[in-house]
Amino acid sequence: MKVLIPLLTLMAALTLPAARAETVTVYTSANFAPLVIDGTRGIYHEAIDYLNKQAPEGTSFRLAYLPRKRLQMRLEDGSLDGIVIGMMPQWFDDVAQKKYLWTTAFAIDRFVLVSRADKPLLPDAPRTLHGKSIGLTLGYVYPGIEEWIQRHGLVRQDAMSEEINLEKLRRGRIDCVAVSESAARYFMRLHALNGSLTLVDLPGRATERRFLVPLGRHDLYDKLSPIVKRMREDPQWLRMTSKYQ
Repeated sequence: MKVLIPLLTLMAALTLPAARAETVTVYTSANFAPLVIDGTRGIYHEAIDYLNKQAPEGTSFRLAYLPRKRLQMRLEDGSLDGIVIGMMPQWFDDVAQKKYLWTTAFAIDRFVLVSRADKPLLPDAPRTLHGKSIGLTLGYVYPGIEEWIQRHGLVRQDAMSEEINLEKLRRGRIDCVAVSESAARYFMRLHALNGSLTLVDLPGRATERRFLVPLGRHDLYDKLSPIVKRMREDPQWLRMTSKYQ
């Protein structure tokens, strides 16, 4: 009995860290560069690497893709078993931040109107916009931009990703694209298109890429929030993402 008790105590001590360990699934509906590239690299993969280097012992993160509609449905019915990267409260009708827990932004982006330089479309010349086709991403919400599109009579054409829309524009199959500036500039650099496309800021607020945490996970939010808060100013993070600019 004297031998058994220390043995049981040792076994309990060895299994305790495993019981506390948690791998958090970080969901994204993004499937376009530079956020996600070939499913294995990109800004969001870099963000997961950064979190894993900074997270408390016993907590790790992994990135997983989930289509936007399924992501929204699982958030609304409370069945999402993880957190979400790269979103902002306006996209989930949560401006007051009462439905979910939101970190500060780890990146700032904005939407631009992209058109061919030989056939430029400019927001301040509304008469040239009516009837023109504009590429948007299927299932995505564009606060402020959708109203602007309707007001100026553009014809929405949805595709599965921003990259597909930009390729359609490059081939002359649509007239313009509403897209995040980071995606547009990465696409232009990748295909050596500087000077071939025109970028103009669209109305609406800048895109704040944040992490969304379900309300019931204050414990996880308390671990994640301080890491993200210092992320944008961290030279290590800036070096990790510089290759995508």
